[in-house]
Amino acid sequence: MTAQIIDGTQLSQKIRAEVAQRASALTAQGKQPGLAVILVGDDPASHVYVRNKVKACEDAGIRSVLEKYDASLSEAELLQRIDALNQDPTVHGILVQMPLPPHISAHKVIEAISTAKDVDGYSVLSAGELMAGLPGFRPCTPYGCMKMIESTGIDLRGKHAVVIGRSNTVGKPMALLLLQANATVTICHSATPDLGYHTRQADVVVAAVGRRNTLKADMIKPGAIVIDVGINQDENGKLCGDVDFANAKEVAGFISPVPRGVGPMTITMLLVNTIEAAERI
Repeated sequence: MTAQIIDGTQLSQKIRAEVAQRASALTAQGKQPGLAVILVGDDPASHVYVRNKVKACEDAGIRSVLEKYDASLSEAELLQRIDALNQDPTVHGILVQMPLPPHISAHKVIEAISTAKDVDGYSVLSAGELMAGLPGFRPCTPYGCMKMIESTGIDLRGKHAVVIGRSNTVGKPMALLLLQANATVTICHSATPDLGYHTRQADVVVAAVGRRNTLKADMIKPGAIVIDVGINQDENGKLCGDVDFANAKEVAGFISPVPRGVGPMTITMLLVNTIEAAERI
């Protein structure tokens, strides 16, 4: 058996077309959706991520406001700028690109963003809304993973899902979203003694640890859905995920590749959150 590939690029294009239609409708009503993106410092990867996010906004008809600051920007100045954007009615979403310089508290910055504009879904209040099953913004990466799982057409009710990783941005919210879909969820991590024992029982595995070849073919239940969130490099410098893709695809029923998997979906769900923010106001 060779797995069906869950093409994140293809799926994201479909969702972005829907986003563009919603953005056009809002703009026709005199309320063009707006996303403010703040970049502090010169981290090369951050510049690439921000450039991709800004372009995705422009392609979807969302007004993007990119603000770049030197790494010397003070925490107080950044918080003051966020407060001003919170009050700006033309800005519906605020994103501060991580990581921030060491002298700026990421927690303080995230909590300074109005919950109504927290399109990254990282704030404590957004996390609480997710925990309680209330409407709110979901972190973009796990939100995108759920859309990829939904694209298989498989009902998660009663299925066993294993999440490898327990970060606040992916692992924990991923587990909660799967739970909301009525899956039975197991969270594994670096202290789990026998990872394969759990994954071999799983109908769905989401690998999000940032270590290549964490999930091997003999650790996968035949026919399972495998979502690879990892971003790593192999010995040749080629981009790869947390899953041994070449061998795993011969066992899994559905599998997401790296690249062209979760990455495009993460940006796409940022656009969806921004549209939803604009529609709520």
